[in-house]
Amino acid sequence: MKKKMRVIIDTNVVLSALRSLNGASNKLMTLLGTDKFIPCISIGLILEYEDVLSRRIHNLNKTQVKQFLDYICLVSEHTKIHFLWRPTLKDPSDDMLLELAVAASASYIITYNIVDFREAKKFNIEIIKPKDFLNLIGELQ
Repeated sequence: MKKKMRVIIDTNVVLSALRSLNGASNKLMTLLGTDKFIPCISIGLILEYEDVLSRRIHNLNKTQVKQFLDYICLVSEHTKIHFLWRPTLKDPSDDMLLELAVAASASYIITYNIVDFREAKKFNIEIIKPKDFLNLIGELQ
């Protein structure tokens, strides 16, 4: 039996998914809760999602944001981070994602900020854009 890939989904991908129903980010988010991959989250990442979505998504009200985040929490693996790797990345706010990926034994961080995560390769974590990840798991037509 093939082991499902563990992934970390960057906030920029979640934001993009909610802004456009036609893109790769939205397609990726529709696959949450399926057997295609295991999304991994931490308290810090959920709080970041909540902060960004509450400020930047005007077509969703607070209740809808809460319901969306509740669903992400329901279908994701919750990971506690016991060791910090800071500072490792160029953008200190991205270190949280790298630490989560290491703690969760994730294979991928799905993001649009490929350049900011160059150092993640030291941890055997691949940085990939949503469209490339969808292609990898056979979800692009």
